[in-house]
Amino acid sequence: MVAQIRPSALEQWLQSVRQHGNPVVLDVREPSEIQIASVTANGFHLRTIPMGVIPPRLTELDPAQPVACLCHHGGRSMQVANFLKNRGFQHVANITGGIQAWANELDPSIARY
Repeated sequence: MVAQIRPSALEQWLQSVRQHGNPVVLDVREPSEIQIASVTANGFHLRTIPMGVIPPRLTELDPAQPVACLCHHGGRSMQVANFLKNRGFQHVANITGGIQAWANELDPSIARY
């Protein structure tokens, strides 16, 4: 089962999984979306791999490393989180509400689109 976490609860999730390795927030949006709005890595490593190229780039991710997936509203990131979980990733979460919720809950300076 993939954990569902709100951006406001991300810090707590990061702390709970840190013993398994340096957590990654995996932004699965397209490069054009990331140019509009992006998060700043704070207590995690930020990776950007668009959803459509996750399968051929899967070896760039460590299945033992905690991964929280992020997209615009949470739909694409949920699909990627399930994909990772089904491929043996042990600590996977979906950031519900995506970057839109991140802007609302954590950083109002992030552009909304």
